[in-house]
Amino acid sequence: MCGIVGAVSTRNIVPILVQGLQRLEYRGYDSCGVAVWSDGLKRSRSTSRVAELLSQVASDGLQGSTGIAHTRWATHGAPVVHNAHPHFSAGPGAEGTRAARVALVHNGIIENHEELRAALKARGYDFASQTDTEVIAHLVDSLYDGDLFEAVQATVAQLQGAYAIAVFHKDEPHRVVGARAGSPLVLGVGLQDGENFLASDAMALAGVTDQIVYLEEGDVVDLQLGRHWVLGRDAQGALRPVERPVRTVQAHSGAAELGPYRHYMQKEIFEQPRAIADTLEGIESIVPELFDGVAQQPGESGAAAWRVFKEIDSVLILACGTSYYSACAAKYWLESIARIPTQVEIASEYRYRESVPNPRSLVVTVSQSGETADTLAALRHARSLGMEQTLTICNVATSAMVRECKLAYITRAGVEIGVASTKAFTTQLAGLFLLTLALAQSRGLLSPQDEAGHLKAMRHLPAALQAVLALEPQVMAWAEDFARKENALFLGRGLHYPIALEGALKLKEITYIHAEAYAAGELKHGPLALVTSEMPVVTVAPNDALLEKLKSNLQEVRARGGVLYVLADADTRIESGEGLHVIRMPEHYGALSPLLHVVPLQLLAYHTACARGTDVDKPRNLAKSVTVE
Repeated sequence: MCGIVGAVSTRNIVPILVQGLQRLEYRGYDSCGVAVWSDGLKRSRSTSRVAELLSQVASDGLQGSTGIAHTRWATHGAPVVHNAHPHFSAGPGAEGTRAARVALVHNGIIENHEELRAALKARGYDFASQTDTEVIAHLVDSLYDGDLFEAVQATVAQLQGAYAIAVFHKDEPHRVVGARAGSPLVLGVGLQDGENFLASDAMALAGVTDQIVYLEEGDVVDLQLGRHWVLGRDAQGALRPVERPVRTVQAHSGAAELGPYRHYMQKEIFEQPRAIADTLEGIESIVPELFDGVAQQPGESGAAAWRVFKEIDSVLILACGTSYYSACAAKYWLESIARIPTQVEIASEYRYRESVPNPRSLVVTVSQSGETADTLAALRHARSLGMEQTLTICNVATSAMVRECKLAYITRAGVEIGVASTKAFTTQLAGLFLLTLALAQSRGLLSPQDEAGHLKAMRHLPAALQAVLALEPQVMAWAEDFARKENALFLGRGLHYPIALEGALKLKEITYIHAEAYAAGELKHGPLALVTSEMPVVTVAPNDALLEKLKSNLQEVRARGGVLYVLADADTRIESGEGLHVIRMPEHYGALSPLLHVVPLQLLAYHTACARGTDVDKPRNLAKSVTVE
């Protein structure tokens, strides 16, 4: 959540800072701002989108060769201008921006901000915002004694919580200092005139530099013209000089371009055939080596998955949000195909409860960004309990999640800009299905015939997805009905119950329609009381072993005057009629059915949102990369 861009250069870097914010806006869009050094500290801030900030920067005549910028997802304080970043500090008792000495931007949450605020007020510092960030700016100012790098080191020693910060001082106009703990930050080594950059994500620097240093937990970095230094934490927590490798990263800016699509979410829904094909590319057989740890540098090798798989006797999956629902679907696969006991936990709950650790459990994290704060914390908690066999299903090979897990499978969804996840979800399902097959193979439960059948089905997925996307006109007709509703129920059974949960989440996220999902067998145990003609009921109805049970649940809804919207396999013999709307899936997909049945639910949410006129890609109160608790 929130996006940071910073730069030290000899040219005017305001256009680079604003362009970087445009690429990071999906991380937060409650407010945004830019600060530069230009014969003093100057800034422009806005509660509009970055496109409007660009016009404001031009009208303000903002220019400078050193600067920082930020796009915000509000935590402390409402999304108003005085809470927008960058924040200034002018010292005790000073007023106005003319006297400003420190400019700072921050991602994360400072848990001890109230105590620090009280101490700084006692020293005469005035606060213009309700944010925890302004506390850091004043703290840096209070500790500054001619060396910003030293002041930031002293500052972070007093901070409790999560942060990525970028800060500069009026007395050192060609220097930016950054630090991170629990929130991502990268260093971009410039390609001209000794310039250097900071950003939350390498994508913000696409076209500016492809030379990226991924800062580690606890790092403090000093950027100057033509040089940079990094201090990292040793085993005792003390800061020591470290060498972080410079990696060549192709963060293509084209990934953030809409092309012919109306919204990024629509683009990403239609990218799913390619994303699945890329995720499964090159897989000729099912072997544990598919999950060997990712080599970070030439000559490095990952952990041996076959050894880990032989040592485990259960699986624990940790995830949040959409990733949690993909994990719930995987539980059905892992227990039915690999025959291994599987537990799925919401990461934010797992780390705060008393659990029974099993050192022989494979701890699997699922995350699109690989930086999800709750999931990272849950992973570290599991390891602290003695569970060292770890694996991640993740879309970002350079993320903290990948670096901290022994094993990894990198999905290749590409950049996902829309806040409501689509292609990240289906590629996670593909990765989790591969994990299921690899564990089955290592346990002697995958025959050559079964392996060949599953591989054939996976190779067919891109074509099958294209056929499902062709159902879009029928889904649009449903969306016209849903746009007039304020509540909806989603039903599924077995493997498709998590898909119903994901469908309800998508509708909630971008249409603001209250939607809930239930296992269809639970309908008579309470939710049936909600069913009226004004409560549409969406049902996922594959032709599987639970079909006849599901048909009985549908009759329960119809008998109460409910209106059904059913996604049915072609051979389910469920026919449209009064109060019963049916879209037929092109074919039955067996175990891989969840990857296909979720697509019409994504389209339903998308087109309903369009019909209601909501902001599809940037829904209210949400942001993409959840790097705070």
